Amino acid sequence: MSTNIDFNADQKRYEITVDDTLAGFSEVQETDEEVTFTHTVVFDQFEGKGLAGELVTEALDDVRVRGKKVVPRCAYVKRFIDKHPEYANLLA
Repeated sequence: MSTNIDFNADQKRYEITVDDTLAGFSEVQETDEEVTFTHTVVFDQFEGKGLAGELVTEALDDVRVRGKKVVPRCAYVKRFIDKHPEYANLLA
């Protein structure tokens, strides 16, 4: 199983693909200083493989590299940050 995560600027979301098939996404709204995560989805056929965690990890790492802060309106992203304190310093 080969996964890839990219930011789709047209759709305003981070997307995870498995063997070139869209498996899920995390929607965002962005300002000059913040990235607000609004909704994260992994499609049913891909659940239980850890893809949501992989997707959010890569997305948060990208936000960190770009020097922005995170607003976790998505419940999954909020729980993820609560469980991974190394991302707490990204909170707006």
